[in-house]
Amino acid sequence: MRNATRLTPDMVDHERTLLLALPVLRQGPVIPLQQADDASRAPVAVPSDGPLPWELLDDYRRLLGCETVPVRAPREDILMLLNQVFDMSSASAEQMLEDLSEEDELSRKIEEVGDLLESEDDAPVIRLVNTLISQAMKDRASDIHIEPFESEVLVRFRIDGVLHTIVRPPKSVQAAMISRIKVMANLDIAEKRHPQDGRYRVKIAGREVDVRVSILPTAFGERVVMRLLDRSSRILTLQELGMSESQFAQMQRVIAAPHGIALVTGPTGSGKSTTLYAALMEVDRDNRNVMTIEDPIEYQLGGVAQMQVQPKIGLSFAAGLRSILRQDPDIVMIGEIRDLETAEIAIQASLTGHLVFATLHTNDALSAAVRLQDMGVEPYLLASSLIMVQAQRLIRRLCPHCKQPRMATTEDARLLEVADHELPENTTIYEPVGCSQCMHTGFIGRIAIYEIFNINEELRNAIHASKGWTELRHIARKQGMRSLRQDGARHVYAGVSSVEEVLRVSSEEAIEIEA
Repeated sequence: MRNATRLTPDMVDHERTLLLALPVLRQGPVIPLQQADDASRAPVAVPSDGPLPWELLDDYRRLLGCETVPVRAPREDILMLLNQVFDMSSASAEQMLEDLSEEDELSRKIEEVGDLLESEDDAPVIRLVNTLISQAMKDRASDIHIEPFESEVLVRFRIDGVLHTIVRPPKSVQAAMISRIKVMANLDIAEKRHPQDGRYRVKIAGREVDVRVSILPTAFGERVVMRLLDRSSRILTLQELGMSESQFAQMQRVIAAPHGIALVTGPTGSGKSTTLYAALMEVDRDNRNVMTIEDPIEYQLGGVAQMQVQPKIGLSFAAGLRSILRQDPDIVMIGEIRDLETAEIAIQASLTGHLVFATLHTNDALSAAVRLQDMGVEPYLLASSLIMVQAQRLIRRLCPHCKQPRMATTEDARLLEVADHELPENTTIYEPVGCSQCMHTGFIGRIAIYEIFNINEELRNAIHASKGWTELRHIARKQGMRSLRQDGARHVYAGVSSVEEVLRVSSEEAIEIEA
């Protein structure tokens, strides 16, 4: 492979890139770069792993009226930047609604043709829905909410875990939008009384996106939530998840364990699946049989047999797990423990020589042991099989373009449950401000905070004796376990996030601790 220049967004000449269509540019792929002092020569990035695309370079030479200079760059960099440029040039949902001329034409079509499948010209509706999905991907949204009310429809995007209102379409558009989404997800457009779930796949600027659709009837019409999963995004490694050195070492010990059950807990959208995928990527998949049962399968893992839960045909977590255990697995990942049957099979599997990873919905790590006992799991079985429990949350990263510094105070240390002696003198921390780069939120992206405890003899005896949450917490704290809030403190003092953001996601745990 030839020496390649790593590309960054500020190196791209957007205006010249848009002179050719995206499908043409992707054939190379090529992308024009910003000109240096010599106006007679225009640099164009070309792949470092193949022959020069002379035809495309000639096209640009004719369009620009000057010589083109090929610059070797990684193919993935060129494709990523092409997608970004054409995403940025697409229309927003607000502009789309303006283009529909106050919806007079669209409203008339909806009144005349009740069924979208029978419409001969449904292009405005298709464009509107496509624009929403495209804008959501451009804004890094994980979910699109379409919420009907008495006189309007609210469209909100969940970006970095927080909902933002994007556009308020008129009520007349509601039926057409929802019918179009149902058609795309292969759902029954005539059924409006019962909830429906479906999924479909779209391609946006060359990126494949899985869309999971949930439709719920409400007083003012059907409410839609679409979860977006970018199939082109790669799975993060454990080193990239933001763990401290000690937390990373704890996870490595669990991955190397011959048997037992490791639980990852937290609410929906806290990154539990991402952590488990990262753990499975560390496993020796060449010499070990790794199998998963998930609902749904979010990312494809090489060398891993993945099974999708299908309740309609009776394939539940418990039923699927029984079948998996007949396939001679070494490591099993369970998408979620929802009931006693699944929990008992998982624990029996861990006791018979399998390493089991699973997720569980609890507010903190220590509550997992209590929750499983409340489900009906015998304490002696749980004590014998459990090797680690990890709780996690996602906190937003401060925008590097506008974050504002201030001096840390002892009050910050108190709120973050950090001892005074752990607070470095004259420490600078940062607060969010908001700018055009971060959609005026003050934050871009997220990072995880963790609460991890490995089960040792003292904790094992306490679980066996059915000790409550308070006693388990006392033992774990005595042995050095740090709470979610305390773990968040390291990101605050590193200038990655803010005090208020850590308090926002860890407030429930703090209330329990004070109680």
